[in-house]
Amino acid sequence: MSLESSKVQPLIEHLTELRKRLIIIVITVVIGMGFAWNLADDILVFMEKPLTGTTYLDAAKQRAYLYLKEQFPTIYSRANLEKELHKPVKQHSLNYTAPLEPFFMQCKISALAGFVLALPVVFYQIWAFIAPGLTRNERRLVVPFITVASVAFCMGAMFFLTTIWPFIINFSLSYETEGLRSWLSLSSYVDFCLRLILLFGIIAELPVITLMLSRFGLVSYQFLAPKRKYALLISAIIAAFHSDLVTMFVIMIPLYLMYEVSVWVALIFGKKKAVAPAEPELQSS
Repeated sequence: MSLESSKVQPLIEHLTELRKRLIIIVITVVIGMGFAWNLADDILVFMEKPLTGTTYLDAAKQRAYLYLKEQFPTIYSRANLEKELHKPVKQHSLNYTAPLEPFFMQCKISALAGFVLALPVVFYQIWAFIAPGLTRNERRLVVPFITVASVAFCMGAMFFLTTIWPFIINFSLSYETEGLRSWLSLSSYVDFCLRLILLFGIIAELPVITLMLSRFGLVSYQFLAPKRKYALLISAIIAAFHSDLVTMFVIMIPLYLMYEVSVWVALIFGKKKAVAPAEPELQSS
């Protein structure tokens, strides 16, 4: 067998193995999508919460106005906050223009929910693909990797839905005036939300990936720490793909913070380099 053939054969084997793992992932996500199909309406209702004024931001505003009313009544009256305190909550609704638009949105929501349900299988397939290149001790970390990676993705997605998403929608709705009303499209609203859920889930995986790489000795604190300025630049570039400045910042800041967490993860949990024994000093004769 020629040298070229010996190089091509492992590549074909790796591609075949990768295809096998991807097929398993796709099948598992489709099955998860079937289980999540009936949950799509409830998920959409949760995504619509910022439109109904039932988020932590609205509650925080009410507490702040009441505090100013009790402690600083002069400022409260001058700023005319009584009107804001008793301001009726506007009900906003999503609208669709295409006949099958709600059906396709249900498919998209179910697909993402099915992906979340299939996360343990997805991460196991990723592990199984890279496992042949690991040592026996490193392969024992499969269960912690799957568990931590799955939980991290869910935490990142929930952090976005409960904290970042209400902020984005409240900021957008704050531009409404008597002559300017919002007319929110179902497709645009759901697509935007799902895209950011996926992005924040992936962002939350950064410390997990760093933890594994640092345990394997592939990255270290000494390697990551000096590259903070590049991480900030890359975070800004990734966030810049979104159209508005507010969304850019609410993506850039968590992304860079996850890099900062990764740096400290590498310092605390990284593989320690063995210290070479000091050479004995030569005694002078």
